[in-house]
Amino acid sequence: MRRRDFITVIAGSAAVWPLAARAQQALVVGFLNGGSAWEYARNAEAFRQGLSETGYVEGRNVLIEYRWAEGHYERLPELAANLIRRQVIVIAANTEAAPVAKAATATIPVVFAISGDPVAGGLVAGLNRPGGNVTGVTSLSVEIGSKRLQLLHELVPTATVMAALINPSNPNAEPQSKTLETAAGAIGVQLLIVHASTERDFGTAFENLAQLRVRALVIGVDALFNNRSEELAQLALRYALPSIFLRRDFVTAGGLMSYGEEITETYRLAGVYAGRILKGEKPADLPVMQATKFQFFINLKTAKALGLSVPLGLLNAADEVIE
Repeated sequence: MRRRDFITVIAGSAAVWPLAARAQQALVVGFLNGGSAWEYARNAEAFRQGLSETGYVEGRNVLIEYRWAEGHYERLPELAANLIRRQVIVIAANTEAAPVAKAATATIPVVFAISGDPVAGGLVAGLNRPGGNVTGVTSLSVEIGSKRLQLLHELVPTATVMAALINPSNPNAEPQSKTLETAAGAIGVQLLIVHASTERDFGTAFENLAQLRVRALVIGVDALFNNRSEELAQLALRYALPSIFLRRDFVTAGGLMSYGEEITETYRLAGVYAGRILKGEKPADLPVMQATKFQFFINLKTAKALGLSVPLGLLNAADEVIE
């Protein structure tokens, strides 16, 4: 779906509501996200699919109120407050939005679709028994950052200085940094942490990486980076910097590698949980689910352009090799 088409669908959803449905007391779900409608189109569709599997179809018997921070996380508290004033029955929230939603309400159920450890992040008391009004699905993308570092090191074994691009505004900034630093120590490379909290910071960050003679880059997990994955891929190419991210579109745009969960499945499961809550189940009784499907992509053309020879083991391990 093209960006213009998707935004038209979202903006016009209220207009196409059947009159009969409007006349009823429709169930209202809040969808709070730190990213943008365009970049999270597939995720939002997966969430709606999960809802439909429990019998709730947008425009028929449920209304979804979308709130997008567009990478400006400081907007999230007001967006969450807006959903609460809208009297939504449940709030679905991504990594950046989940802590804000939890802080905003102790009564409205919150279903998260996040990339980190929800226990360490203070979202739930435990995975099997979340407690309180919050539960959801985690992909553990933060924890598998060490796997990304390992894959990158296998492809660039001579790199003794590597870096991680982290958004310091992300709730998982510190866990991401620590995970990667520990992994770097284990394989004997020096890891530098470079920050970028807005798109304007990207150019400066890559200039700094070049000056520091960094040989390889792991791009952290963040909605801002998700929204600008193609731009990051082009910057990595411009600076001839072997890089790995978690999204396939980074690789199709010219990035070297990606390794991460199938994020749409995370959102589908979050939609299922939201539907079960609409049916009357309590978040405290719904164990946190964990994504188990991960995908690995390599752009062979980019590897050749960077003068890298891809080991046969990596080629065989890849779900897709883009040529």
